[in-house]
Amino acid sequence: MSVPTPPRDSSPPGQQPLDPPPGQPKKAATAAWIGSALEYYDFFIYGSAAALIFPEVFFDDSDPATATLLSLATFGVAYAARPVGALFLGHYGDRVGRKKIMVFTLMLMGLSTFLIGCLPTRDQVGTLAPVLLVLCRVLQGISAAGEQASANSMTLEHAPPHRRGFFTSFTLSGTQGGQLLATLVFIPVAAMPEEQLLSWGWRVPFWMSVAVAVVGYVIRRKLDETPAFEQQTATEGVVKLPLVVLLREHWADVLRVVAGALIASVSTIFTVWALAYATSDPVGMSRTSMLWVAALANVVALAAIPLWAMLSDRIGRRPVYLIGAAGSAVAMFAYLWAISTGGFALTMLLGIITFGVVYSAANGVWPSFYGEMFPTRVRLSGMAIGTQIGFAVAGFAVTFAARIAGPDGDDWTAVALFTAALCVPPVLAALSARETHRVPTELLGERTADGGAARPEKVTA
Repeated sequence: MSVPTPPRDSSPPGQQPLDPPPGQPKKAATAAWIGSALEYYDFFIYGSAAALIFPEVFFDDSDPATATLLSLATFGVAYAARPVGALFLGHYGDRVGRKKIMVFTLMLMGLSTFLIGCLPTRDQVGTLAPVLLVLCRVLQGISAAGEQASANSMTLEHAPPHRRGFFTSFTLSGTQGGQLLATLVFIPVAAMPEEQLLSWGWRVPFWMSVAVAVVGYVIRRKLDETPAFEQQTATEGVVKLPLVVLLREHWADVLRVVAGALIASVSTIFTVWALAYATSDPVGMSRTSMLWVAALANVVALAAIPLWAMLSDRIGRRPVYLIGAAGSAVAMFAYLWAISTGGFALTMLLGIITFGVVYSAANGVWPSFYGEMFPTRVRLSGMAIGTQIGFAVAGFAVTFAARIAGPDGDDWTAVALFTAALCVPPVLAALSARETHRVPTELLGERTADGGAARPEKVTA
């Protein structure tokens, strides 16, 4: 049975309206943006290096196709480590708070990325080199597993109820900012003479991650814990085993998030496989030219992501997300076809449309869309586990793409079909999900007595 929402001071424990302190929503969004930008700078410079540098530095370059395949597989290793990291970091994030996890993940990413820049090459230590590379990549994956979920939970729970889409989008625009920074750093590195590039030049972007740990720690340690988590702690207390509660009461939404997270395959195919394909012998574009395509696409994404998010605050998460998911399936055909023609101007235009505009619709909305599926007590666990399982598939999508592209690596139509197929589960997940953009923060993920979702104007009796 449902009754009208009571006044604030007579609301049941844990359901009082949550009014964030003045200035905290902007502070949380800024911390999420900067932290995500710095963290994903580390993550994405690995992607650029895996496509352009590592096949020659860490693997047997006598067989370029196999070396590239193995190098791209190490890119996917971090995604395989993400679900494991999500289990631990999600658990502790719902028990000790969002802030501590945000600081820990940033420090771990900075350290592991710096160590990659210090690794010996295959010529120096043989097969030990790729083993050490994989180990560092695993640490990167564990860090990334908790980064977005904790930053998204932090911004969502600090945000005004009617602007959660906008404020949570800062996490993803920060991710795009990090990718842009990584690309801009790699442009002069990729233009270096071959001997300098392969001996020491590729290491510089990884060494720069020292600044990540320092700046990120200063920014995030000053951020307050969220009102939602503090209220949960003060009233019901934290859940001892968040994973048990999550899988018992919210398993359907976890599956929706897993399916939805497959949309990240568009990003990994665009960022890594398309870069390797465009600069390979069948096409022959320069490294610098393709890095500029990625850079400008990310510039557009920086503007598009908050605009799509603001639209979702008005019309809902589902329609905007569906535009991004379904549109990306079509747009990737056009983009990969443009690369196959060898025309730089056409590739630039369609790259910006595909990644900067269309994909940004789903990319900018999923932080609020997924986070609003869960209540405070298991939100970080739900987002971390659901997204990281889906992202694990997305990470290895690059390896599968390299395999199905044929022995010459030029069957772009097969890769486009593969990418489109991976966009189908996100579409189905969105169609089956509840619309939550008008549900008050304190009622997100809660159920009515008949098992339905809580409504903005009602609470469970």
